[in-house]
Amino acid sequence: MPKLSIITVNYNDLNGLKKTVQSVRTQTFQEFEHIIIDGGSTDASVEYIKKHQDSFSYWVSEPDKGVYNAMNKGIEQASGEYLLFLNAGDHFINEQSLQRALTHLLGEHIIYFNLHVVEGSRDFTKTYPSRLSFSYFVEDTLPHPATFIKKTAFAKAGTYREEFKIVSDWKFFIDAICRYQLSSKKVSETITTFYIGGMSSDPKNYDLKNNERTEVLSKEYTAFYQDVNDTLHMRKTLNSFKKSRIISLLVKLKFLNKF
Repeated sequence: MPKLSIITVNYNDLNGLKKTVQSVRTQTFQEFEHIIIDGGSTDASVEYIKKHQDSFSYWVSEPDKGVYNAMNKGIEQASGEYLLFLNAGDHFINEQSLQRALTHLLGEHIIYFNLHVVEGSRDFTKTYPSRLSFSYFVEDTLPHPATFIKKTAFAKAGTYREEFKIVSDWKFFIDAICRYQLSSKKVSETITTFYIGGMSSDPKNYDLKNNERTEVLSKEYTAFYQDVNDTLHMRKTLNSFKKSRIISLLVKLKFLNKF
C-alpha cells in the first residue's frame, strides 16, 4: 500500500483540532504520517499538540502567511506518496474510512471522493463528476478533505499560490487537470465530513473569491474563458427557458415539442 501523509492545518481552533486528531487516531489503518501545521495559535491548541505529539510525525507552531502558506509547509514536510489535507474540524466519517480509501489509491495523480457536508442543522452529500473539464472548474472545484493528491503532482503543477487568499486549492486543481493533464479518478464513496464556515464559504468573501477566480481564468486561460462563459450563459438561459410556465403550457398543448 502507498504511504500516506495526512496534513492538518490549524489556527486557534482547539475544538476542531481535537475532532480531527481523534478521527485520525481511531482509524483502523494506521500506516501513515500525520503532520500538524499550526499558525501560532494563542488558544490551548499548542498545549494539546504537545500532549499528543507522539501521534504526529512532525508538528510546528509558528506564524504563517495564511492557510496556503501553511499547507505548503505541510507539503514540504510530507514524505508520503499520497497527501490528504484534513484541516482542523474536518474528520473521517467512521473508523474504516482510510482503510476503504486505500484500495482506490492505485496510481492516479488525483483521486477524489464524495464529501459529507454539514451546514448548521443541515447536512448533505456533495458528489462530483466522473469526467473533469475546464467548464466544470469554471463553476466548481474538488474537495481537498476528500481528495488524495500524489506528492509528485505538486512537482508537476506547482504548490499552492500564496498570494491568493481563497482560491489557491481550486487553482491547483484546474492547473493540474486542464493545463498539465494529470490523471484523475472519481470514487463514488464518502469518507470525510466538512463543516461549512471557513473563508471560502463565508458570504462576506464571495466577492473576493469571484475576483480571484476571474483573475486566474482571464489571465491564464484567456483563450478558453470567454467561449466557456458564453456557453454557460446560454445553458443557464436555456434552463430558465425550460422552467417557464408558458413553455410548459405550450409543450402540454403540443404547440412545442419537449426539449
